[in-house]
Amino acid sequence: MTLHRRALLTGGVAALALPNLAPAQEAPGVTANEIRIGSTNALSGPASSYSVISRSLTAQFKRLNDQGGIAGKQVNFIVYDDGYAPPRTLEQTRRLVEQDKVAFLFNQLGTPTNSAIHRYVNQRKVPHLFLATGADKWAQPKEYPWTIGWQPSYRTEAQIYTKYILEQRPQAKIGVIFQNDDFGKDYVNGVRDVLGPRFDSMVKLVSHEATDATIDSQIVTLQGSGIDALVCGIIPRFAAQAIRKVHDIGWKPMMFMTNVSVSGSIVMQPAGPEKGIGLITSDYRKDQSDPAWSDDPGMNEWRDFMRRYIPDGELGDNNYTYGYGAGSTMIHVLRQCGGNFSRDNIMKQAMNIAPLEIGTLLPGVKVSTSPTNYHPIRHMQLQRWDGRSWVRFGGVIEGANV
Repeated sequence: MTLHRRALLTGGVAALALPNLAPAQEAPGVTANEIRIGSTNALSGPASSYSVISRSLTAQFKRLNDQGGIAGKQVNFIVYDDGYAPPRTLEQTRRLVEQDKVAFLFNQLGTPTNSAIHRYVNQRKVPHLFLATGADKWAQPKEYPWTIGWQPSYRTEAQIYTKYILEQRPQAKIGVIFQNDDFGKDYVNGVRDVLGPRFDSMVKLVSHEATDATIDSQIVTLQGSGIDALVCGIIPRFAAQAIRKVHDIGWKPMMFMTNVSVSGSIVMQPAGPEKGIGLITSDYRKDQSDPAWSDDPGMNEWRDFMRRYIPDGELGDNNYTYGYGAGSTMIHVLRQCGGNFSRDNIMKQAMNIAPLEIGTLLPGVKVSTSPTNYHPIRHMQLQRWDGRSWVRFGGVIEGANV
């Protein structure tokens, strides 16, 4: 199998020939019969556990095509592997835009990877939609009007954790372990937002690189610093390491993990489910392991989708529910386009979503945007690992008023 074929996820809609193209200035990537959408993901490399997001999206577009497509057009969803390496992201994105001539880019994975293409896609006025990263920087409509995120901001998430720490332990010494890029630094900034001038006296920071083999030494350093509460802005591979190491050295801080690294099957099971008891995170999605959703209509719809289109998918991997929510949002926007798939109109519809309920999101959590609000999801709920599943507590919250 060639590299091109291996990297291209077509979901049964492989249409590599480009017949009947509309003039580029009218609607790039749109023909009489199809609309081409591009994406990149870590199909290999240190963040490859996220590749199932693209698998989920591919299956959703396959289902849409099976139902007749959108405005009479089939969706050709093209995903290339960037290995979570920013230079490859730029290379593959240029390939999508300049060679494949996609209509727009959707749900590209990663903060450092999207940072590498942020300026390029905005200069070319290519919609860069609903990114698979919660970095706060994706909500800058004045500077980068063609880029919009989807999930809650990492910075807001860190604000929520810090507020909770102060409620429970007002004098706590807080440790933050973070990936040394914009993803990890959003957690540092969120903690700083809440603590203000107290930040330097209350916080110990340690960082790591995405290419590191382990973060064991950073965990030991934090334990030796007398940390009472630990906030982790790290990807799944390191999250499992952190949970396991904290437990194995007998350390018992109040511990918080980014919600992009708490999958039961990808993080908690490899770490040792008993080793994560008491770990706190936040989420905006329903969790398959929560008995509250055992007969929930929205989750039943998702389970039926999985059974039909991804029968070997691991239901305990919440990246599938993530993908389903992002894909449902994108399909809603395509329908809202009313058959006009020019880049201008696609972007206009993406930034004019009236409050939208999606079956895999928690009650009270809706997707909405406006020309001045590029944070589609802004609410989350705290939850704690009990050794088997995530148990929600408190109400749905929006973050700190800072």
